[in-house]
Amino acid sequence: MKAVWIIAKKELRAYFTSPIAYVVMTVFLVLTGFFFYSLVWWFNAQSMQAAQNPYYAQQMNINLMVFGPLFNNMSIILLLVLPLLTMRLLAEEKKAGTEELLMTSPISVWRIIMGKYLASLLVVAAMLALTALPAVFTFLYGNPELAPILNGYLGLFLMAAAFLAVGLFFSSLTENQIVAAVLTFGALLLFWVLNWASGSASGFWSAVLNYVSFFPHFGNSTQGILDTTDLVYYASFAFFGLFLTHAVIQSRRWR
Repeated sequence: MKAVWIIAKKELRAYFTSPIAYVVMTVFLVLTGFFFYSLVWWFNAQSMQAAQNPYYAQQMNINLMVFGPLFNNMSIILLLVLPLLTMRLLAEEKKAGTEELLMTSPISVWRIIMGKYLASLLVVAAMLALTALPAVFTFLYGNPELAPILNGYLGLFLMAAAFLAVGLFFSSLTENQIVAAVLTFGALLLFWVLNWASGSASGFWSAVLNYVSFFPHFGNSTQGILDTTDLVYYASFAFFGLFLTHAVIQSRRWR
């Protein structure tokens, strides 16, 4: 565990001594803030109209009308920016010629992978924590339910963990960071839209495509539903991405 943390600290320093982390976090926070402000403004306008209709006022729910759409928007932003976090993790080592030193060290391949993966997870956790600050105002001036919001953030973090594992895998395949980022984005987008393809399929294939897609699993989180099926899905997806990364590096280590 000590070796994993040492590698993670090295990667965190690399993130914050270059513009990457700052650019990714700024873009993510600005876009999230814009969507949050827009949704709150829209909810406030709807509330003003609902004041004239008691029945409609009872249907107003800030969790469903603000945080649900916000989490969906945040998931799309993560799909766009997370490939920028993972593109350098292994590709940079290969391009700089330091991969051989890393691979011949006494540290196991799994510890190397987990150290780099942990660093990217910590950056994402910091990003999500910062987005929670505006949500505090909704508790000061409104009455949202805490459990669905926490569940939404848990879903975002688990989905991001799966995204990062995919990005780490593609970073292990090439020394070109741009290529790694594009491949990661393409793969994530494919798994996101597979849900659309399931609509035109039938029977067994429809169920398979619907399960493999990110969309239905994350949809449960935005509605405040914590399903063990979704937890297993995210954990399996992340493990599979890390397993493929290990296989790629191990094959080069003994080549």
